[in-house]
Amino acid sequence: MLSEQNLKKIEELKTHYPNPRPVVLAALWMWQDEHGWISEEGMKYVAGLVNMPPHEVYGIVTFYTMFNRKPVGRHKIEVCTNVSCMLRNSDKIVKHLENRLNVKMGETTPDNRFTLVEAECLGACGYAPMLQCGDEYYENLDEAKVDRILSELK
Repeated sequence: MLSEQNLKKIEELKTHYPNPRPVVLAALWMWQDEHGWISEEGMKYVAGLVNMPPHEVYGIVTFYTMFNRKPVGRHKIEVCTNVSCMLRNSDKIVKHLENRLNVKMGETTPDNRFTLVEAECLGACGYAPMLQCGDEYYENLDEAKVDRILSELK
């Protein structure tokens, strides 16, 4: 379930639209913020809040990579592996992260501190290679910079 504060926000957002369906992204974001990920139960709950069929909410959750469909670590590290980053050695950044964290892409460290995921594109092609962790972008990466980032996050 969602907190009273978030339920009030959703009700306020609904007043701005003749149909409550446009509120679904905000409601899903609130669910994830409170629960860490969006379970099937969460999708059904949000569908009820915004008067949408659950399968449509599922389609939204599976479309947007910002939504976690399984639990993730405290720090979700998304490494861009698209063309610009790939051409600037994102594969080396991925290998370095996998070695440092002792996990493979898509896995979470045993202490639930870090989850490493691949991102199709994070929109910073001129600053490749890059990664996103939370709301922070880290650009022009090399192995030393990745080590500093990991140290700061611990």
